[in-house]
Amino acid sequence: MQHRIVVLGAGYTGAVAAGRLAKRLRREDVAITLVNAEPDFVERVRMHQVATGQDLKPRPFSEMFAGTGVELRLARVTGVDVDRKTVSLIDANDAGAEELPYDTLVYALGSRWNAQGVPGTAEHAYEIAGRPGALRLRERLARLDAGQSVVVVGGGLTGLEAATEIAEARPDLHVALAARGGLGDWLSPKGREHLRKVFGRLGITAYEHAAVTGVDADHVTTADGEAIPAAVTVWTAGFAVHPIAQATALEVNGTGQIVVDGTMRSVSHPDVYAIGDAAMVMGPGDKPLRMSCASGTPTAWQAADAIAARLTGRKLPNVSIHYFNQCISLGRKEGLIQYVTADDRAVQAVLTGRLAAVYKELICKSAAWGVANPTLGLPTRRRRVTRERAATGPAVKASA
Repeated sequence: MQHRIVVLGAGYTGAVAAGRLAKRLRREDVAITLVNAEPDFVERVRMHQVATGQDLKPRPFSEMFAGTGVELRLARVTGVDVDRKTVSLIDANDAGAEELPYDTLVYALGSRWNAQGVPGTAEHAYEIAGRPGALRLRERLARLDAGQSVVVVGGGLTGLEAATEIAEARPDLHVALAARGGLGDWLSPKGREHLRKVFGRLGITAYEHAAVTGVDADHVTTADGEAIPAAVTVWTAGFAVHPIAQATALEVNGTGQIVVDGTMRSVSHPDVYAIGDAAMVMGPGDKPLRMSCASGTPTAWQAADAIAARLTGRKLPNVSIHYFNQCISLGRKEGLIQYVTADDRAVQAVLTGRLAAVYKELICKSAAWGVANPTLGLPTRRRRVTRERAATGPAVKASA
């Protein structure tokens, strides 16, 4: 009987994990099912480009996983029963609800935008945490007349990229960014200096130390009572994990992330692995990894290799996940590469300007390439399953 591996979510982490597992294990021994609501890969790190009218290269999963043995199920996940080891699905074609059993589950449902409970955000703000939101913002921006105002709320990486991309694409608009802290206050002095130069060149107004406490149809309100005009408000103030895990018996933290060990295995249910934004992963300095593609992809490698090792009786991986830099696009012509310590603290070294923009573009392309080619560096020979699965459940039939 084949060991059933189900991967939920085909973002950067889920798609990489599915492909890597397919390379590690023999088709005779395992059945790998990748569940996703959409038929093609979404480059989430480029949603600010989609919002400004740019078209991205289509990346259908049918082509990406052709010949790998990975079965793609187009469906929406509605629940997980970790005691019965089943996933509840609604078919993408609304063919009805069904249950999908698993022996090993890889939970990679990721995150979505986080309204932070601020009044008016859900009703009036736009988001770019996913393709539907980016396309909705794209349509709204296209209808704005010259001279109208756009306010980006949130001074993190997503906010900086959104504000600069919009300002570059639509120089006829008044673009502003409202940040809870100082502009780029986590960057090095050189990084902050370059960021301010780019903001000045693009005509972006920065409202610093301006926590937004309310969003209306034509303005946002800050904690000190200031009303900032906004024909369009773009909300980028953090991410919230998909709520399904919190509704299960899995051990989660206060934000709903699944608590895992160093192999990305759930500490409460050993047949469940969590990766990417869905996982509570401790990094260097005993600090949680931030929600990002840079954090997520290594967790996918770690989980896939650990699952394969446990099923084939080989040594478990023991690879440290650490940071090297933060790559920020500032429009299509400018960029900022902030080098960091292993635990993500800025150092003095930065790369700026056109070269940094090219560097960032290469990073984005390599991330997408890695999804389509998740087996770089792996041996071409698949390993046989040689023992029963590590967690409780049906026995795995060894290959002859």
